[in-house]
Amino acid sequence: MLLLGFGIGKGSLPMNVAIYARVSTKDKQDVSNQLRQLREFCEKQGWVICNEYVDRLSGKRSDRPQFQAMFAAASRREFDLLLFWSLDRMTREGALPTLRYLEQLSSYGVKFRSFTEPYLDTLGGFGEAVVAILGCIAKQERTRLSERVMAGLERAKAQGRIGGRPTALTVNAQAEARKLRAAGLSFGVIADRLHVSKPTVMRVCSA
Repeated sequence: MLLLGFGIGKGSLPMNVAIYARVSTKDKQDVSNQLRQLREFCEKQGWVICNEYVDRLSGKRSDRPQFQAMFAAASRREFDLLLFWSLDRMTREGALPTLRYLEQLSSYGVKFRSFTEPYLDTLGGFGEAVVAILGCIAKQERTRLSERVMAGLERAKAQGRIGGRPTALTVNAQAEARKLRAAGLSFGVIADRLHVSKPTVMRVCSA
């Protein structure tokens, strides 16, 4: 996949930039390395850094405090451009969530630029093309996801399942459920062991 974009260099109108940096709690690297390079890049471009958002959490989580704060600020147009070191430093939640985040920034009127991936750049003459391509990819991902869900439902229907976990237990399974409950196991654990829904287990054990 090739996306084209050109940044705006020195001599351009002043631009307010927010920096987002992240390291995982398991990473041995220091987030200061990212910040130093991003700050130097902004200085060379003549950009004004209005805020820095730093998380020390897994990129697979969407509830990162600074990540959420950054998007809240973006929705208020507190900055013109979001600069991050690389896309996987911004998020590692998967292709579709990543594309949705970039679409969301664009919907706020906020540009974005990856320091190590210059093709992820919505500044300059090809900015609109980048957003359009990302939007098409996101649409395709959503379509594929929907198709996988429908295929799963059709397969379950063909196997005699309406959807979700079974809602009934055999006599032997009911006895097993009561035995496990008497041993102190929770309804959820029993449901997982017997591959049925939690309400089904609760109903059997309370009968």
